[in-house]
Amino acid sequence: MRAFFDGKDYTEVDTPLLSPDLIPEATIQDFETTFTNEFLGSRNFYLVPSPEVFMKRLIAEGFGSIYQFCHCFRNSEQVGEVHNPEFTMLEYYTVGYDEQDSIPLTEELIASTAPKGTSKDLLPPFRRMTMQEAMWEFAHVDLDACQRQADLWEACKRLNLMTSDKPEPWEDTFNRIFLTLVEPNLPQDKPLVLDRYPEQIECLAKRDGNYRKRWEMYMRGVEIANCYDEERDVETVRDYYRREYAKLVSERTDSGLPIPNVDLSFADLFQHFPQTSGVAMGIDRLLMVQAGETELGALLLFPFSAMLANG
Repeated sequence: MRAFFDGKDYTEVDTPLLSPDLIPEATIQDFETTFTNEFLGSRNFYLVPSPEVFMKRLIAEGFGSIYQFCHCFRNSEQVGEVHNPEFTMLEYYTVGYDEQDSIPLTEELIASTAPKGTSKDLLPPFRRMTMQEAMWEFAHVDLDACQRQADLWEACKRLNLMTSDKPEPWEDTFNRIFLTLVEPNLPQDKPLVLDRYPEQIECLAKRDGNYRKRWEMYMRGVEIANCYDEERDVETVRDYYRREYAKLVSERTDSGLPIPNVDLSFADLFQHFPQTSGVAMGIDRLLMVQAGETELGALLLFPFSAMLANG
């Protein structure tokens, strides 16, 4: 994989695992640690859930297209077949590309680096499907007609997926439908690019009408990669920071979970940020499916779940 990117004139980078601030993401919980010094006092740092917070700074500094293999950390993750609190991510950013350009690039990456004998269902060309198409085919939900929470709520009740009448955010109702009826039934005959995620699911991908310029790639039903056409508007990024940080404070203040520091000046990077597409690929999961395994523990010398079980 390194040879693939080096041959295309990407620069390999190596950014810190500890950061004094993070990009706020309400759906991701973080590991927090404290730096102490008798002269400098103490300060909280965070294990990165993704190298994005540093890699985007390098792009803004003019490094061009870059890539990195990085250990990433996410707290309160499930520990099981496809989850670990520590995992390896390949993150690559291509200057001048949008998310559609990143599809053939990722096909070429997989085709040229797959181990000999890799099953054909794990090789390009990728099958492509929009989220609108998937929701209609597997749940008979018309996303365009369910942009209001009330309409999506009614669709969810029609599918007998509601367990109470307590109101919930649009995203929670969407996930209830998607995770129950859609994701388990996605085609598995070829790698699948699931394209155009709903705009209500907050992230730093550009909006395009009711959707975002974002895709995820699945192999044998396992999510392997996530791609954005990166948002570059300064005020849009700043507004995202404010909204997500407010969610963090609201949801975690009483729970005792870490509320990471955020740096609102991060948005200033995008005053001169080039057109860029970024892909984050789970290397552990990719190797797992290519090896014909069904759980990450089969690839780890000391599976995390076994460590927990043994105290």
